[in-house]
Amino acid sequence: MSDQPQPQQPDQGWAPREPEAAAAPEAPGGKKPKRPKRTGWRRIIPTWRMTLAGVVTLVALLIGAFYLGYSMVKIPPANALATKQSNVYLYADGTQLARDGDVNRENVGLDQVSADAQHAVLAAEDRDFFSESAVDPKAMIRAAWNTATGKGTQSGSTITQQYVKNYYLGQEQTVTRKVKEFFISIKLDRTESKSEILSGYLNTSYFGRNAYGIQAAAQAYYGKDATDLDAGRGAYLAALLNAPSEYDVVAHPENKAAAVARWNYVLDGMVKKHWLTQAERTGMKFPMPKEATASTSMSGQRGYIVSAIKDYLATNKIIDADTLEAGGYRITTTLQKSKQDAFVKAVNDQVMSKLDKKNRKVDNYVRAGGASVDPKTGQIVAMYGGIDYVKQYTNGATRGDFQVGSTFKPFVLASAIQNGSQTQDGQTITPNTYYDGTDKRPVEGWSGGSYAPENEDGVSYGDITVRTATDKSVNSVYAQMAVDVGPAKIKQTAIDLGIPADTPDLTATPSIALGPSTASVLDMAEAYATLANHGERHTYTLISKVTKDGTDDIKLPAQKTTRAVSREAADTTTNVLESVVDNGTATAAQGADRPAAGKTGTAEKDTAAWFAGYTPDLATVVSVMGQNPTTAAHEPLYGAMGLERVNGGGAPAEIWAQFTKAALKGTAANDFDLQLQDGAETVAPPSLTPSQPSATNGQDNGGTTTTGGQGDQGQTQGGTTDGGTTNGGTTTTDGGTTTTGGTTGTTTTGGTTTDGGTTTTGGTTGTTTDGTTTNGGTTGTTTDGTTGGTTTGGTTAGPQSTARKKE
Repeated sequence: MSDQPQPQQPDQGWAPREPEAAAAPEAPGGKKPKRPKRTGWRRIIPTWRMTLAGVVTLVALLIGAFYLGYSMVKIPPANALATKQSNVYLYADGTQLARDGDVNRENVGLDQVSADAQHAVLAAEDRDFFSESAVDPKAMIRAAWNTATGKGTQSGSTITQQYVKNYYLGQEQTVTRKVKEFFISIKLDRTESKSEILSGYLNTSYFGRNAYGIQAAAQAYYGKDATDLDAGRGAYLAALLNAPSEYDVVAHPENKAAAVARWNYVLDGMVKKHWLTQAERTGMKFPMPKEATASTSMSGQRGYIVSAIKDYLATNKIIDADTLEAGGYRITTTLQKSKQDAFVKAVNDQVMSKLDKKNRKVDNYVRAGGASVDPKTGQIVAMYGGIDYVKQYTNGATRGDFQVGSTFKPFVLASAIQNGSQTQDGQTITPNTYYDGTDKRPVEGWSGGSYAPENEDGVSYGDITVRTATDKSVNSVYAQMAVDVGPAKIKQTAIDLGIPADTPDLTATPSIALGPSTASVLDMAEAYATLANHGERHTYTLISKVTKDGTDDIKLPAQKTTRAVSREAADTTTNVLESVVDNGTATAAQGADRPAAGKTGTAEKDTAAWFAGYTPDLATVVSVMGQNPTTAAHEPLYGAMGLERVNGGGAPAEIWAQFTKAALKGTAANDFDLQLQDGAETVAPPSLTPSQPSATNGQDNGGTTTTGGQGDQGQTQGGTTDGGTTNGGTTTTDGGTTTTGGTTGTTTTGGTTTDGGTTTTGGTTGTTTDGTTTNGGTTGTTTDGTTGGTTTGGTTAGPQSTARKKE
């Protein structure tokens, strides 16, 4: 075998090998070389490393931004609009009387919204509210996309976000507001329960018709409270949230189809969430809302009542004016709607309908005020403030600037009986005690100066009982009685009965009996209610309940019950006042068709006429007043309503009778249950017939001229006129027999009588012997030098005077 190498035979498919490439030189330091740069289109595609880094950076930025925003955005205080509410005033039966405030909102708790109404709102706005988070990013993105693509502006907000917008922020469409809304919603979801958020949303949402919150909306559209909303009505209110103005089918009937479609959407959602059965849903008819009513605000009686309520709340330190102004109070009054309406009708029928303001200037002066109190509770059941608060804003029921006149006289009698008072000659004062009713008779026993008040129209009555003096409202008798009782005691009795101690002109002088004080109608109603309640006084109340935001009860002061006067004093006064209605100046009050007691009164110069009266069940005071609408000055009412004069037995008593009859319709006509003072039951013989007033400025045998009248505070001066002086008045016994102080003289009727003998010619009407009248008295011409006068029971007076004086 040869040692030479043998040639190789190539395998099948063999090819010569390429020479091996030279190994790449290592970079200095042993590092790998850089990757070649990407070229072409590859340069615009990020590598996976770049993508990962970008995502991580973005997430970090988002997390950082979230925590930064979360820490920086604080939950702000509520905006002013969200907290502003109206106050709601209700009648005793819960029906709405008035609402004040610019914002029509009344916050209520969730328990005061029906379950159907709650579910309807959830079905319309956020069906998964109780299970979802405070924000819904998917819904926000979807809403943004739909808005951007022209599918309509959509919020994508949860109920929580909408509540935050309504309560904390505002309605502006800005990125800043949306960012704040986002973070506040998240924070709120951690601090408040879902129920609290839903309640807040329901109270802040706008439903149209100036109604903020579901309670105001329920009233505005259906006249119901939110707790009474059924599924159909609740669904309509929920539909309104989407487009409050457009979906008001009354204001925009052209949009009814869209509104009904939204209503159906809400109901279908309720069925889907099992809040409403399909059976209940099937056949449900669209509940048309009521007509929208223009805001009546404070018109009619509303303003007067609201003003009185505010004064009552402030005076009794229940709610001060500033706190009440913030709103949110629901105030239930003691006023009864049927009685309130009856009072308005009575005033309209008896006064306002009779005014002719175009042809009678005085008719423009006429004002009226009234108040009615339940004597057994002290609750004010009706109040009349005036024709219309927006036309005459001064409340006729609470104003205290008109004299009460003779409606004060019963307080004098009650005080006399309460204090066991006696006349100047030591007789106990009872309804049957005799007094001298001579016009302008100077009072006895008063050291404060001369006081001789004039009777109405200057009439002299001679010797009359207290009962008759009350029937006829005789000033001279009651002025003397005031001195006998003691003006200071009378003042205290009036205060105990219910007249405020700070009432203007409530002064301890004899004139107090004639009513120069200016108590309000409401004050007088409280005092008369005390008499009706047998002398037991309940401080009047106008409020039965106050709540804040529909849940928090505000504590009301306890009503005080006090014994003002004894039962005998109150009941005896009532018995005398029954006679005023039966036989005296207040016969018009008989129109109530039930037992009644009362007293008329007239302010000086006839600027106001009063009637204060009561049945066992209701005490009511009415005043018709005269006030110049331009100057606010008090004006006489001569000629008003086409009448020569307006007195308490006219329009005020007629209003009282009509109102009382209507207010007590359907109730038994109860008699008074009276316990009288000893001696009060005895019926005295008839009093003497009154004489006519003198033509010489009230001249009367024994009379004293006075320049001030009953309005003066007890000190009036005047001189005696010819014809003699009574020297202290007449004391009578045995039904009219003059024993002392009488006017002696010779009287005839067409004939001659000497020395008080029996008239023999000319038609004698009675026998006169030495000034003692035994059978009615004799009228004729005196022969003692005084001519032109007439004598009745020994008192001389002249022809009828035309002067009008207050009773």
